[in-house]
Amino acid sequence: MTIFLVERYVVKPDKLGEFKAFVNKWEALRKKRSELFKEMKSYKVFSDLLGGNWGGGAWMTEFDSLADFEKAFKKMEDKEFMAMMAEWNTLIVPGTYSISVWSPFH
Repeated sequence: MTIFLVERYVVKPDKLGEFKAFVNKWEALRKKRSELFKEMKSYKVFSDLLGGNWGGGAWMTEFDSLADFEKAFKKMEDKEFMAMMAEWNTLIVPGTYSISVWSPFH
């Protein structure tokens, strides 16, 4: 059963340009270290266009199953991945991050 990891956040107003660069660095890491992301079926980065919070966005990652998500989550202890997450934390407004797992409606 396909699942989606949905991460919501607000980017700091003075960090919007850096956030765009971060997304590009993320894609480069994903290509360079594909073994870290093999369980990831797809991902997409969205920004609030109408409504929501200014600078708000969502990062949606698709996995074939919850088991695949769990495998991927265990790989997040990788040093390079952790450095990326530390950078992520400097770009996001504290207290705005949330995470949930969605499944298709049956």
